[in-house]
Amino acid sequence: MNRPLGRRDFLHTTAAVTATAVTGSYLFSAEQKKPKLKKAVKYGMIQLKGTHQERLELAKKCGFLGVEIDSPGTTKLDELVKASKDTGVAIHGVIDSVHWTDTLSSPDEKVRAKGLEALKGALEDAKTVGADTVLLVPGVVNKEVSYEQCYERSQAEVRKVLPLAEKLKVKIAIEVVWNNFITKPEQLVQYVDDFKSEFVGAYFDCSNMVKYGVPSADWIRKLGKRMLKFDFKGYSKTKQWVAIGEGDEDWPEILKALAEIGYNGWATSEVGGGGEEHLKKISAQMDKVLGLG
Repeated sequence: MNRPLGRRDFLHTTAAVTATAVTGSYLFSAEQKKPKLKKAVKYGMIQLKGTHQERLELAKKCGFLGVEIDSPGTTKLDELVKASKDTGVAIHGVIDSVHWTDTLSSPDEKVRAKGLEALKGALEDAKTVGADTVLLVPGVVNKEVSYEQCYERSQAEVRKVLPLAEKLKVKIAIEVVWNNFITKPEQLVQYVDDFKSEFVGAYFDCSNMVKYGVPSADWIRKLGKRMLKFDFKGYSKTKQWVAIGEGDEDWPEILKALAEIGYNGWATSEVGGGGEEHLKKISAQMDKVLGLG
């Protein structure tokens, strides 16, 4: 039952509205906590010819707390683990780097088998480096593969590795990309929920899905606790890929949605890499959109 708006309520509401108007920026209310975000980059963005130690030291110097590596493709994991411990830069995630070629949705059983072995390897590598997720693009819809086939085949293959994921305590994070598969939040919710496993969740890209018309914040709210991690670039409907902060992502609303679902975790950029100057620029761009500056 609605009660009349008292004088104290009126003054409180008026003050809040006025404060927002004056600052012209998004304000978190006392009840609405700001999400606790940790900045990270994809490891390949650190374009320095050097050791793991030198690359992670550069990441740290540029303000990053973590990285996400490729598997297969990242060598000398023992040295990387030591470098991570020495620098304090976490290896928070592993990316299945062959999921576009050896797809789990392929009509060729041999290709699916190769993809499955790669996923197993990524899970093992994640355990080795102390990461808690493996990012996976589950399949690709094309002339040879329908949506339904992609769904059924990829789910069947992922189910085969669930016992290993559970054993290693590493979660499989399903990412949304331009693969003609899962373009609506409801589809990703269903895909994740069908596994009925805490070791399958969502990896949401705040930029990839802009072109499909549903705001990123809506995706985040519908995914809720299913969303294990997120990454981003800069996407403009007219210019396509742009610098972080110059796209059509509604960052104030994204931050609000993250706070609403209680997200506290990694925020990883996925753009072109470079040396120290470039990485510091990316770090500053991330600080601005994430409210970390």
